[in-house]
Amino acid sequence: MVATDDKKNQDSVAEWTDAMNSLASNWQKAMDDWPSMWSENINSSLNATGESLKDSLQKNPTDLLANLPLANVDRANIVSAQTELWQDYQKLWLHTASRLLNPDSVPLEDDSRDPRFKDPLWSENPVFEFIKKSYQLNSKWLCSYLSNIAGLDEATGKKVEFYGQQMVDAMAPTNYPLTNPMVLREIADTKGENIIRGFDKLVEDLKDGFGGFRPRQSHVEDFEIGKDIAATPGDVIFQTPIMQLIQYAPTTVNVYKKPLLIVPPWINKFYVLDLHSDNSFIKWAVDQGHTVFVVSWVNPDETYADKSFDDYATEGILAALDAIEQATGERQVNAIGYCIGGTLMAATLAYMAQHNDDRITNITFLATQVDFEDAGDLTLFTDEEQVASIEQQITDKGYLDGEMMATAFNLLRANDLIWYFHVNNYLMGKEPPKFDLLYWNADATRFPARLLIDYLRGFYVENRLSTPGAFKLLGTPIDLGNINIPVYLQATIGDHIAPAESVFKATKLYSGRVRFVLGGSGHIAGVINPPKPGKYQYWLNSKRKKYDSVATWREDAVEHPGSWWPDWNKWLSTKSGGKVPARKIGSGKLKSLEPAPGSYVKVRS
Repeated sequence: MVATDDKKNQDSVAEWTDAMNSLASNWQKAMDDWPSMWSENINSSLNATGESLKDSLQKNPTDLLANLPLANVDRANIVSAQTELWQDYQKLWLHTASRLLNPDSVPLEDDSRDPRFKDPLWSENPVFEFIKKSYQLNSKWLCSYLSNIAGLDEATGKKVEFYGQQMVDAMAPTNYPLTNPMVLREIADTKGENIIRGFDKLVEDLKDGFGGFRPRQSHVEDFEIGKDIAATPGDVIFQTPIMQLIQYAPTTVNVYKKPLLIVPPWINKFYVLDLHSDNSFIKWAVDQGHTVFVVSWVNPDETYADKSFDDYATEGILAALDAIEQATGERQVNAIGYCIGGTLMAATLAYMAQHNDDRITNITFLATQVDFEDAGDLTLFTDEEQVASIEQQITDKGYLDGEMMATAFNLLRANDLIWYFHVNNYLMGKEPPKFDLLYWNADATRFPARLLIDYLRGFYVENRLSTPGAFKLLGTPIDLGNINIPVYLQATIGDHIAPAESVFKATKLYSGRVRFVLGGSGHIAGVINPPKPGKYQYWLNSKRKKYDSVATWREDAVEHPGSWWPDWNKWLSTKSGGKVPARKIGSGKLKSLEPAPGSYVKVRS
């Protein structure tokens, strides 16, 4: 028996030694390959930052030091915060000492509900409890300190808090193998194999361009577009260099007379609206008796560098309206615009109103901003200085790379979209979960250079769309007040990209009657919220009053459980004309070019 145990121990030591040798070998190889992995963009960015700092120090070091946060902090607040931190640490030390001396002592209550600390050992083990509580105390102290810096304008204050939060997220003990009990347990169970697998994944991601702030969230082979996702039956019936127009096959005997045109954002792939049959908004709309047409935007390369907002209006929305009339014989349609697709739709509608074009008879805006004065977290990256820097970076390339855009969005939810995968992939050595929404999130798209700069500067920096006559589309100064059709305006309570308060501002700009609906959850889950299984909620306000904000609007609103989709369909069905026999694809003047979801959506960045 002893000999057997000795043999097992020897085998374990041998396995551990082999694992460490493999890790050392992989580390050396990665270091040898590192220069070729390090992108030119990162190098140039670091060089530019270094040169800027050097110039500032050479010109006037006093000014630079005067602008450090400490110079503008209320010192009384610092003393108070430090005292509170010290007192909290004293309590924590006493508690930890008591737990170490008395195994039966009870852990501190933790009401943070932070999923990073869900492992029982974070509470059961006094050492890990001390590590967790220390991190929470330090995080609270730092965030409080950064939010109380005097002398900063609102925009700068938000940036300071945002980047401070990035540091807090990065320093979480869950992100390091020796301070994460779940990782330590995995190391013991696998004899270190998880670390080797994780390191191999890190090297692979760096080679593939997914490193740094963007660990791999899914694998290309996890899903097949057109089979596993974006699989609602239909055909591409029309295309321009900018988009393909998909018509979906009917599932009802009769359909509403007016077709429905959906214009999604071009910063992502359209199939967020058609992930799978259970949560596909497209399929659900078809099942309600709508003849659905969807714009599938191209994933542009350098040949699209000079494409503008005008081009996306003419070759996108206006071309789609012409095609729908050829396909169905119907001149007037219902329309939906989602996110930036809705912003383009609003500008196009104002242009159409100026030219007496009444082909769109009602409009649904989903998470759409048209007044960017108080826009969401993307304002952290869109001041004039940063826009000028982006413009300099993308001018020669002709587009903003999809990876850069994905990184910006991931930083807005770093714990969920960066550090979770850092732990799962690199420390636990596991594959990312197969999840359709994460697959879509990782399927990034590029953004044409001219279109991006015009969008960022015209809307985020100068906020011209909300001012009558300040923004021109196709040479026409437009006024959103000329949009005098029924509007269904949907926002979500937890949206960090298009905040509900920002979306709500549009209620004061349109002339048509607006039905504002506030959904639960955020920018994606609050929109893609099917009736089954009845998740979240939405709020409606039937009073015909003018409100200054969502906050005052909610005081008179009624909360309803579940999805807002049935409410939208009830609203739309009264504006869609009578029922006609279902339209067969190809029965009009336009025939099928290829099956849905088409070829544009399959082009990866």
